[in-house]
Amino acid sequence: MAARKIPGLQIVRQEFAEGGLLSDQRLYLRLMRERLAIDTCAAPFGNVYFFSCRTLHVPALVRLWHILAALFFFNATGGLLMLLLGLKFAFIAEIALMFALVGVLRNAGTSAFDDLDALLDRIPVIATIYEDWFRVDTYYRDDTRTLYVKLLPNLILEAAQEICAERGLKLVRQYQFPPILPELFQPLPPRTVEPN
Repeated sequence: MAARKIPGLQIVRQEFAEGGLLSDQRLYLRLMRERLAIDTCAAPFGNVYFFSCRTLHVPALVRLWHILAALFFFNATGGLLMLLLGLKFAFIAEIALMFALVGVLRNAGTSAFDDLDALLDRIPVIATIYEDWFRVDTYYRDDTRTLYVKLLPNLILEAAQEICAERGLKLVRQYQFPPILPELFQPLPPRTVEPN
């Protein structure tokens, strides 16, 4: 994965419980980019081995606590500005600060400063508000998201096939169609339009 140099890819090891609270833990490799995660696992199951690959989307939802944190921030800065500037100038400075922050958040995703976009994605409260309310979904972002979702599972499949081939095994897909109904999953032939 590191050899492919996929921009913005974060690789983290994460444990998930097999069942309840006291059950064994399975180690998954989480491949995260923006709000998309691909969890992959290779583990023994009885006397066989399985490979698992799941694609997740973690939506950026602004919750009540995000709004309360933003209000707390503006309340604290307003109080500080009131001590320094007085009531009238503090009110003007607070409004100017709000407009400046909205301007930065509106322009961060569309500007040439990818580092600013990445920085805003890492700040806990601001990241959610920025992604949900201000980030523009561009063709480039959509294309890279689609490429990421298609490319990484294929890379994981290639790695699983290599591991199986080294051991002299054949990788069998989990979801194979039964031989009785293979025509259900075939594309329809193109429709022909008869001339009048």
